Amino acid sequence: MRQDPLVAQAKISRAPTLKDRVFIVTGASRGIGRAIVEELVCEGAKVSFTYARQSDAAEETVQSTKTLGQEALAIQADAGDFKRAQEIVAETIARFGQLDGLVNNAGILRDKALAMMEPSDWSDVIKTNLTGVFNLCRAAIITLMKQRSGRIVNITSVAGVVGSSRQTNYSASKAGIIGFTKALAKEVAGHNITVNAIAPGYIETDMTANLDAKRLEEAHRNIPLGRFGQPQEVAKLAAFLLSDHSAYITGQTLVVDGGLTL
Repeated sequence: MRQDPLVAQAKISRAPTLKDRVFIVTGASRGIGRAIVEELVCEGAKVSFTYARQSDAAEETVQSTKTLGQEALAIQADAGDFKRAQEIVAETIARFGQLDGLVNNAGILRDKALAMMEPSDWSDVIKTNLTGVFNLCRAAIITLMKQRSGRIVNITSVAGVVGSSRQTNYSASKAGIIGFTKALAKEVAGHNITVNAIAPGYIETDMTANLDAKRLEEAHRNIPLGRFGQPQEVAKLAAFLLSDHSAYITGQTLVVDGGLTL
């Protein structure tokens, strides 16, 4: 009996979209990064992820992936360390035998008015948020170019799209990621590598949990959908951009902000 094509399509759509793919996710012991790791594992991928200091949180991420049927590899690393980025790529390939792409999510905040900002507040944020993207992309790009395939997703922010008061350092780093994404997308398109960015708005993470009541009220008032996003809503988009379903999308910055920047 001939199978209904709609039923066949439904079965295909339920299959893991990233089965046996291998990815690196930076800054993934909690928040958006952890949600991305868990989503990739749910879609059949093998994942190594980095964390800076929170070993307990990193272990929780490892344990959560075990319950999902796959054990992720946790690697302690400073995103701003180029040599360590090379080691992350090498360790991932040694563990899983290949590398299919990466998600640059590691980031920090040092919010201050510019008049009060110290040079270290600027350099620390640029080093982690922007140089960290360069470090891992540079460490991985030759492998991806040689195999003529790959997916790169860089997590930027709406602060890099429209700017944010008291965040000149953070906004500059995130705007830099957008420019980096566009330039690299053009550079490696001929090698069948796509490079895209995701710009989240207010997402319910540890960062937004520390906002005071006045800023929370103002944020909700300015978001047309009237709520903060969930980490999983960013993670599902990241998984899509890492999959074959996004093969004709590159150099783009997809905003996930509930309409905040409209």
